[in-house]
Amino acid sequence: ARISMQTTGDVVTPKILDELLERGVWMIAVASLDDYHVGMEGAKRDAFVGKLTRMFENAGFSSVPDPASGRDHLTEDGPFYVFFGAQPGKWISELWPRGRAWENGLSTATMETNFCSRWSGAKNFLNHGVAGSEVAIEPNGDVYPCCLKTKLPIGNLVEERLVDILESLKGHPVFEALNAGDPLHMGASMGWTDDDFIAASHTETPQGAPYANLCIGCDRFHEQKLGPVIRDLRERRLGVLKNAAMSGNGRG
Repeated sequence: ARISMQTTGDVVTPKILDELLERGVWMIAVASLDDYHVGMEGAKRDAFVGKLTRMFENAGFSSVPDPASGRDHLTEDGPFYVFFGAQPGKWISELWPRGRAWENGLSTATMETNFCSRWSGAKNFLNHGVAGSEVAIEPNGDVYPCCLKTKLPIGNLVEERLVDILESLKGHPVFEALNAGDPLHMGASMGWTDDDFIAASHTETPQGAPYANLCIGCDRFHEQKLGPVIRDLRERRLGVLKNAAMSGNGRG
């Protein structure tokens, strides 16, 4: 299995890069390099990218090769680095209903925009060990199934292993729907019809304009239904860990 990481780059240091290499990280992707992020406008972004490029190269990373070169970096050992951001016409161009994009009314997504089924979404998040399986991890250890971050985390790495968290969610209809990139049907097993989800997906922007997107429905479902489910699953996992620790102490 190969491990790739995504970061905004602001906390990257030579020491951290060395430590990541020691742990077998294959690729580091630096995101949010676009005019929508404060401090990344125009020439500021160029200077930041230049600084990180020197840092990566000095640590032994190589830039992901241009597809026109004929090389397939997925078949190579790496380590690699890559930069990207929200650009017009790209896969993220509508902007998520999150953060400053939401606060400033910049998201142009509609109900037809399914972020969940895209690379940045929850699709395949449960399929650990398989290329394309990704989760988002906050500095405090909170884990989310997508880069947008669901309303609630699915677990915390300070308390337990990532694989244990993911395994506990497999087979649950809600999380299997997210894993399939199909948020519209995530509530079917808990009494939410398609019409319920669609209705919950409608809201207003901070500017008072009508707005509708599946991510909003997902937020509402987490708020109204999923909180107790996530807490129960967490308590079960922690209970297993506690029992295992007690059993191990008993044998000692």
